[in-house]
Amino acid sequence: MVRLVLTFKTYSVSHNLLLDQFFYSYKNILNQMIGDVWNQIQWREKTIRGKKQKRLLPTIPSYSFKKKMRDRYLVGWEYAAHWVDSALKTAFSIINSWKKNYVKGNRKRKKPFVKRCFVRVKQTLMKISGEKIRITIKPHEHVNIDLSKRYFPLKGKIGEPILTPTKLHLPIETSNSEQQRKKRQPAVEQLIGWDSNKFSVDGFSPSHGWIKIDLKPLHTLHVTYDNKMRAINQVYSKNRRKGKQLYRKYGKRCRNRVKNYLQHIAKRIASFPVAQHGFEKLEKQQMNRKHKKRWNRELNQSHWRKLLSLVRNLAPVAEVSPKYTSKNCSRCGELNKALRSERVFECPFCGLRIDRQLNASINIYLRMRGASPRKEWFDATLAGGLPLIEAERSDHDELARGLNDALKPQVYICLPLTT
Repeated sequence: MVRLVLTFKTYSVSHNLLLDQFFYSYKNILNQMIGDVWNQIQWREKTIRGKKQKRLLPTIPSYSFKKKMRDRYLVGWEYAAHWVDSALKTAFSIINSWKKNYVKGNRKRKKPFVKRCFVRVKQTLMKISGEKIRITIKPHEHVNIDLSKRYFPLKGKIGEPILTPTKLHLPIETSNSEQQRKKRQPAVEQLIGWDSNKFSVDGFSPSHGWIKIDLKPLHTLHVTYDNKMRAINQVYSKNRRKGKQLYRKYGKRCRNRVKNYLQHIAKRIASFPVAQHGFEKLEKQQMNRKHKKRWNRELNQSHWRKLLSLVRNLAPVAEVSPKYTSKNCSRCGELNKALRSERVFECPFCGLRIDRQLNASINIYLRMRGASPRKEWFDATLAGGLPLIEAERSDHDELARGLNDALKPQVYICLPLTT
C-alpha cells in the first residue's frame, strides 16, 4: 500500500493594493471576536499531579456559540460575508493556540490580542485565472494580484493564503509517496547527538567522537551591535526620526549577519557524511530567570531553533526530550541532582568524570537510538574505542586513559565572522 504524504510550502508575492480600511475593519472585528470567545471560556480547577496546588484550565465554547457570533457580526458588515467566516476561523485558531501553550505553561491567563494587519483568504473568496489571482473584497468587487513575476511554479493544490498590506503568502501543496521519498533520502548509517549551549554546540557519535562548534563569534557579534544600539540611544533622545532610522538599519544588519553565520554552521554540521542529527527540543520561555537580565539577554541571543531549522533543510533531523541530559550519567544512567553550573560532570555512583557538554551529547545520542546508558557500551566505545580522544593528564608521561579523565574534543570548529 502506497501512502500519500501531503505537505504545503508557502511562497510570498509582493503587491501594491490599497486596502488600509479593509485591513483595519478585519483586525477590529477579529479582536472583538477573540474578546467574545474569551468571555465565554469556562475555567475549571485541576490538581497538579504530585503537588497540592491547583491550576485553572480553560474550556472553549462549542460550535453553537460560533453560529450565534456569525449572525451577530454579519449585521452592518459592509464587506463580503465570507470574511466574517474567515475571522471566526482565525479567532478560534488563535484561542486554541493560546490554550495549547497555556496548558504547557508557556502563556499566562491573559487574553491574546492581534496587533498586525492580515487576513486569511478562504477558498470561496479567491480564484486563479492565468497569471492572476482574484480576491473578492465586497460583493461584486474584486482585486487582482499579478503572479507573472513569481519565482515558483503553480502546481498542486493551493491552501488558504494570508494577505498582508504588502505581500500575499501563498501555500502550495506538494504531494509524494513515502516510498519515493525514502528512495530520494540517503540511508542513515550513523547518528550524531548535538547538545545546544550558550557558547557552543557539542556533538557526539562513536565514529567522530566529540565535536565542538564554537559559538563565541556569534555572541561577540551581538555584543558589538548591543554597543551600537546603546550609542544610538543618545541619538534617539535628541532626534527620534534619525534614531528610528538607525535602529532599523543596524537591527536589520545584525539579523542578516547572524543568519549568514548560522547558515555556515548549518552547512558544516550537515557536511558530516550520511548522518541523522539529533537536537534537544528546547523552550526558551521555561529557561528564563527572574531578576537575571544578563542571563535572559544571552539566552534570547542563542539561536537554537533557527539553527535547527537550517540544518533540517540540509539533512535528516530528530528532536529528543532535553530532560536531564546534563544531569544523567552517560555511563551508568544515574541522576546527579547536586550538579549545578560545573563544567565537569562527576558521577557519585560510578566515579565517571567527564565534560558536562560531552556527557549531554552522549545522552542525546543514546536517546536517538532509543537506548539507555550501559557501562559495557561506554567502556568499550569511549574509554577504549575512540583512539583520537585526548584525555587531560596529570603528568605528561602518563599513558593511561581512564574513566576519571576529562576528555577533549576530537573535532573543534570555530568559523570566523564574514563581513
